[in-house]
Amino acid sequence: MRSILLDVMRIPVDDPVAFTFFTGYMAMMAAAVFFLFERGTVADKWKTSLLISGLITGIASVHYYYMRDYYVSTHETPVALRYIDWTLTVPLMVIEFYLLVRAAGAKIALLWKLILAAVFMLVCGYIGEAFTDGSMSHSMIWGSLSTLGYLYILYTAWLGEVAQLAAKTDSVAVQKGVRALAWFILVGWAIYPIGYMAMPGGLLGSNGGLGILNAHSLDLIYNIGDAINKIGFGLVVYGIARSESAVKVAPSSAASVV
Repeated sequence: MRSILLDVMRIPVDDPVAFTFFTGYMAMMAAAVFFLFERGTVADKWKTSLLISGLITGIASVHYYYMRDYYVSTHETPVALRYIDWTLTVPLMVIEFYLLVRAAGAKIALLWKLILAAVFMLVCGYIGEAFTDGSMSHSMIWGSLSTLGYLYILYTAWLGEVAQLAAKTDSVAVQKGVRALAWFILVGWAIYPIGYMAMPGGLLGSNGGLGILNAHSLDLIYNIGDAINKIGFGLVVYGIARSESAVKVAPSSAASVV
């Protein structure tokens, strides 16, 4: 038992995947603590948004704690743990869009459409990755289906209901924030398909693919994508909350001085 524990906690100096699992765990935990503590510095209407940001990074840090040990001990991809994490955190990320535009008249139907699109995207991705037979046809079919959910969220953020509601708000901070989160969906989330295509049978992987990336590239790309998107999402929301809270506090502060 002692030797197993030592193997689990050993980080190979030449293994960037293990390194990103450990740093990802610490970064997510630090971000969760930051967002939860900072809830006390923003107006009440923004506390829920920061709570969700803290939950996203907090849930991710717990999963990274287990994924790092799993990877270091087995050198295999923790597919199940990865998708459990995403099934919890990605719907929370799209909820942030709803919370930002709720004041502009967003209906609860928008929230459920975004959540269902995120879940559909993840379920198809999981089937394509967890039940792969090593063939490119399997990965491409389920990867293409997963992309449909992604494209719906992307469209909603850039041109659809979220974008239209954001344009109606009087808050410049909310408008810029929604656009920043939309850029995360467009650019940041585009990192994940690259990792997906690195698996055996994927377009960029082995077993009929181009062979540009190996199986370990998948975890490296996923880890980098998680850190950028989950922490980045939270920081954008935090920036909006602080900016809007300052606007609300400034008039009352001036009045008290007078």
